[in-house]
Amino acid sequence: MHEFELISKYFSKLSNNNKGSLKLNDDVFFDKSKKLVISVDTYVQGIHFIDFKNPDLVVKKIIRSSISDLICKGVKPLYYFISGSGNKKYFSGSNLKKITKSLSQEQKKYKIFLCGGDTVLSNKLSFTITSIGFSKKIIFRNKAKLHDDICVTGNLGDSFTGLRILEKKINTSKNLKKYFINKYYLPNLHPNLTNKLLSLANTSIDISDGLIADLEKLINKQKLSYKLFFDKIPISKNLKKLIKLKKLNKKDFLSKGDDYQILFTTNPSKFRIINQFCKSLHIKISKIGKICSINEKSQIIDQKGKKIAFKDKGYSHDF
Repeated sequence: MHEFELISKYFSKLSNNNKGSLKLNDDVFFDKSKKLVISVDTYVQGIHFIDFKNPDLVVKKIIRSSISDLICKGVKPLYYFISGSGNKKYFSGSNLKKITKSLSQEQKKYKIFLCGGDTVLSNKLSFTITSIGFSKKIIFRNKAKLHDDICVTGNLGDSFTGLRILEKKINTSKNLKKYFINKYYLPNLHPNLTNKLLSLANTSIDISDGLIADLEKLINKQKLSYKLFFDKIPISKNLKKLIKLKKLNKKDFLSKGDDYQILFTTNPSKFRIINQFCKSLHIKISKIGKICSINEKSQIIDQKGKKIAFKDKGYSHDF
């Protein structure tokens, strides 16, 4: 059973009397009267990260992945709670020093504060992060408008490439390895974009499971479709270089997830404003598609208008 089928079948009814739950169809809980925004994420070794050889980097990855849920909603994270299950092997004195150093660095970088958590003795390593922010409003899912531009921050595919390198599925130069592995562990977030997004974006999500999978989640309760322009989907110069060197296919890198860039839609008249604002902050932003009528089939097309098939739309947890 797909994770969203599981939620719909067994848990959605439990949340129906609470507007803040957003029918369990968004990234966060939002209590408008209290201006309270909360997200919860769990990370398991072997699924969300390969191993714990670099605890300092793993911790940075999971913290950024967690607060990304708030940032894409137009909310700056403020507090976080971290719970961990593991044993002396994972939580050795050496590892704990690296973990606390990384947490301190992330707190300074994103102006967030540790407020609590829990520890559990277990032979399996996992972490659960609760992120909290405060805002009068958020950018919801399923609020896209017909003819909206579909936009994304940053580049896609670098993190997945780093994962493949760590799995020894891709071999390349030392410099490229370092670049992609860094992108895997340290996603580049954009908290300075929250206020502008809040005023200009109609709907948004962070790309965790993959471009296409997350785009479909973004509009899954609306009678709308999408058109993506393959050549407009941004990838880094280093990924272009690797694709050329190894004779790979760009489409195999675009919807694999772990990018944590912001995918959003906005009225075409507002794109110029947000584009200029992003330039002033040196944030890359790309217009990659359009929101279309439900009468049109969702599709990804190349420069000649030819449809490109994506068998793998992104990652999913199946039970």
